[in-house]
Amino acid sequence: MAMQPRLDLRQTQSLVMTPQLQQAIKLLQLSNIELSAYVEQELERNPLLERSENGPDVAPVESLPEVRRDADSLLFDSPDGSRAEAPLDIEVNNSFDEGSPMEGPSYDPDDLTAWQRSDSGGGGFDGDDRSFEETLAVQTNLRDHLLSQMGVDLAAPAERMIGLALIDSLDDAGYLRADLAELADGLGTTPDHVERVLVKLQRFDPAGLFARSLQECLALQLKDRNRYDPAMEALLANLDMVARRDFSGLLKVCGVDNEDLQEMIAELRTLDPKPAQQFDGQSAQPVTPDVLMRVNPEGGWIVELNPETLPRVLVNNRYYAKVSRSARSKDDKAFINENFQTASWLVKSLDQRATTILKVASELVRQQHGFFERGIQGLRPLILRDIAAAIEMHESTVSRVTSNKYIATPRGIFELKYFFTQAIAGADGADAHSAEAVRHRIKSLIDAEPPAKILSDDAIVDILKKDGIDIARRTVAKYREGMKIPSSVQRRREKSLMR
Repeated sequence: MAMQPRLDLRQTQSLVMTPQLQQAIKLLQLSNIELSAYVEQELERNPLLERSENGPDVAPVESLPEVRRDADSLLFDSPDGSRAEAPLDIEVNNSFDEGSPMEGPSYDPDDLTAWQRSDSGGGGFDGDDRSFEETLAVQTNLRDHLLSQMGVDLAAPAERMIGLALIDSLDDAGYLRADLAELADGLGTTPDHVERVLVKLQRFDPAGLFARSLQECLALQLKDRNRYDPAMEALLANLDMVARRDFSGLLKVCGVDNEDLQEMIAELRTLDPKPAQQFDGQSAQPVTPDVLMRVNPEGGWIVELNPETLPRVLVNNRYYAKVSRSARSKDDKAFINENFQTASWLVKSLDQRATTILKVASELVRQQHGFFERGIQGLRPLILRDIAAAIEMHESTVSRVTSNKYIATPRGIFELKYFFTQAIAGADGADAHSAEAVRHRIKSLIDAEPPAKILSDDAIVDILKKDGIDIARRTVAKYREGMKIPSSVQRRREKSLMR
């Protein structure tokens, strides 16, 4: 067979990830905080972008028509002037009539929609226009708190110098990690002198600071409450037995009866093993939901995007036209055109992101409406493929949309990922059950068990099978351990002592 060069014409198809498509995918998986930071960077970098008073044009949920299933019907203008197919459906019907939850006694429309009233604005209560962060009290850090007490309780300059060194030797939990002998040598004094100052500092507020071990930390707090007696001292000396739940051994060591031991352990649980962590803490930042869900007065639910999380940007076409006319050099024109295309695509990408989030959230509410009506026992098994097939999108797109996105519902704020749960097969061919609902059922059974009849894992399996849930004993044990519920032997021992 002769070897010779030749030319062949072949037609192939391939998927090319353009920079614009990569940007759209990146925006889809960002949280609202990360998206705001990204948009701020683009506003500073691109002179053709400007803030808009209005967010993306997403219609109110009650005015939206039926969901369009024709993926080929949606076209949009690309930055280069051509028409391209958008990977998203714009028209979404997210007003649901799966049964009105308002009929149940646990739903009060006035209470459920109070957070959504348009006249509430972003301020506080009673006409206070300040934001939540502005109403927070200024927190004093631990060092300043201790220094204010040291100025009163330590009069001698030498004691104050030692006290300052001890304060600076505390770790984040409030424990003293410095060696007293080395500290005394560095300060030119004796270890006994440092020890005497340490005893005074250990009486500072909050109790438990300047301890050198967990046992000493708890003992200082009990002494502050005047509850440190020989029985408590013996209990603290055997914290390993408390961790093992060796109550019979603790009864012998402490020399008390069952009732006293339970009271001592209950008081031990009220103590703070890390007393310094109440200082220098950042104020808890509330989660800002991306999607808002509320009761529809006509029945069902209304789902809409949170306007507070939608970036408000647009392309300044007037400025673009002005600078385009004044541009002379080839580089200037290329720079202007590049920024115009980038700005146009960003605006379209933000709009696509908003509509995609709304579409996925709407389908989630549609399929998990039982959870919002009946609680966790109404949660049904759900995977990404179910949502992707219903809205005609890829699973990876649904995965990106549900990551770091939250929905505010009448039952609280949940991450969209929360509604995806594994399926537990139903007994005798019955419908499958959500793993989260099964965990809730297991916890309910254990919480309701009488002290005289503790349920073993096998007994729980039998009860669940009677309820139509086909589950293995090892799965029950895994769920129980995941919820940090002790075994039946440990529970029997605990509840026998509490009787």
